[in-house]
Amino acid sequence: MGGADGRSLHFLVNVGSAGYHPAAWLDPALAPESFISLDHYRRVAAVAERGLLDGLLFPDIPVQQPSIARGPAATLDPILLTSALAVSTERVGLIPTATSTLNLPYNLARRILSLDHVSGGRAGWNVVTTFEPNAARNFGIDHLPERDERYRRAAEYVDLTKKLWDSWEDDALIGDQASARFADPHKVHAVDHRGEFFTVAGPLNVTRSPQGRPVLVQAGSSAQGKAFAAAHAEAIYATQFGLGPAQQFAREIRAAAAADGRDPTQIRILPGLVPVVAGTTAEASAKFDTLQSRLHPDSAPVRALSRWLGYPDTDLELDAPIPERLLTLPGNRIGPQGFFASLTRYAADSGHTVRQLLSEFLGGHRVVVGTPEQVADHVETWWRSGAVDGFTVIPAVLPSYLEDFVDHVVPILQARGLFRTDYAGHTLRSHLGLREPINTFARR
Repeated sequence: MGGADGRSLHFLVNVGSAGYHPAAWLDPALAPESFISLDHYRRVAAVAERGLLDGLLFPDIPVQQPSIARGPAATLDPILLTSALAVSTERVGLIPTATSTLNLPYNLARRILSLDHVSGGRAGWNVVTTFEPNAARNFGIDHLPERDERYRRAAEYVDLTKKLWDSWEDDALIGDQASARFADPHKVHAVDHRGEFFTVAGPLNVTRSPQGRPVLVQAGSSAQGKAFAAAHAEAIYATQFGLGPAQQFAREIRAAAAADGRDPTQIRILPGLVPVVAGTTAEASAKFDTLQSRLHPDSAPVRALSRWLGYPDTDLELDAPIPERLLTLPGNRIGPQGFFASLTRYAADSGHTVRQLLSEFLGGHRVVVGTPEQVADHVETWWRSGAVDGFTVIPAVLPSYLEDFVDHVVPILQARGLFRTDYAGHTLRSHLGLREPINTFARR
């Protein structure tokens, strides 16, 4: 399946609580406590697996957000949750988010690799550096390091994690019961890492991954985030609103990866997409409007947009474009810079009014409202342009909006020969078409 160049479409799913929309939990079909219900996540995983989607990505910021009065704004620990889902799923990938700023490398490397084993090679790790100062305080850190330092730390962290995941060679486990010989100690290696931020002896006490290594996913789009992605990421969960900037982003990432000695074809660029699907365009628009109408005034779309920009909502006029002076990153903004850059560039290029932007924007990602054919057309157009390898589907409400995508959009993409009609393998790496990495120590 796929194009003449051998490329195929890929889809991750962002699985957050009751759904990505702040009013998702108000959907009458959902119980308010669904965000802590394992059955809720099992249903979501079953839908994704039925749709033959590549993997489930679980976002995480380890802090109670102040918006708790208006919605769940809370999540279960993603590594524990994905471990539970490994039992009820067979093929779909499982990608927890974990921060390199607030976790110790040995412990996290062991937990992710353990998930990989219990799932049969379906694990990934979404690497984030954490921009939320209140999260840092939960770990005894009064002040987060500056962005450059956080990314230097993350780079060392990932290099160290790869060594830990490789500390057992593929054939190190012998398991010969007749001779009572369990493993070859010459093929189990200490890492003896001493760097700027970490000192770790190793080896890991878990054997090598069924897929070589868990898949490394990255979600930052700042200048530092892009450099980090080019050096390390195998899948990138980016934010892109316009096709032109998305194509430029892809060119920059792949060129930087090649300059770093990596094969740029071994990176999957999967920006966020919020599909709102219905039988007609009018029905889809009404569906999104109904969801928006459930928002509390404190969470109204204009205020949400102003928070993403980092400027007061009083600076925005609904039927006018975003003022040019608001297209410059404010000095006191601590949120993701990639979201800001992508949104403001799209706003400037399109000349859209705030009202028009709100019909295409939700929490930092592009909304596509329409019929199954229209959503499939959007996916195909972006994919054929080379800007993306697919998308990270972000259902506004779970599981219903994901069901709409799987049951109505995926069959169209399959009929067009763009998406698989069955899983070709069992690991996340095989779903994404990524090669198994060579063991670091075996090459020596």
